[in-house]
Amino acid sequence: MNISRTEQRVLHALAQGGSIRHQRRGDTIIHAELITREGYLLADFNLGVFARLRRRGFIASQGGQPYRISRAGLGAVRAQLDNR
Repeated sequence: MNISRTEQRVLHALAQGGSIRHQRRGDTIIHAELITREGYLLADFNLGVFARLRRRGFIASQGGQPYRISRAGLGAVRAQLDNR
């Protein structure tokens, strides 16, 4: 499956323990930000990337919690060396 570089970067950060915090207005998500496990914000992340990952089923939220990577997302992300 073709996944853009930005989507790969987001999925990799989520696979390492990050989460996506979101804000809603009614049923619509108006703001989302990716927090890495170290507490940093990922600059490449925006609502367009969020919508594509959610539509493909690569991220999921359970019970109103922050979005995390799903099993499908873990299968789609390519292995890469840790960049620290």
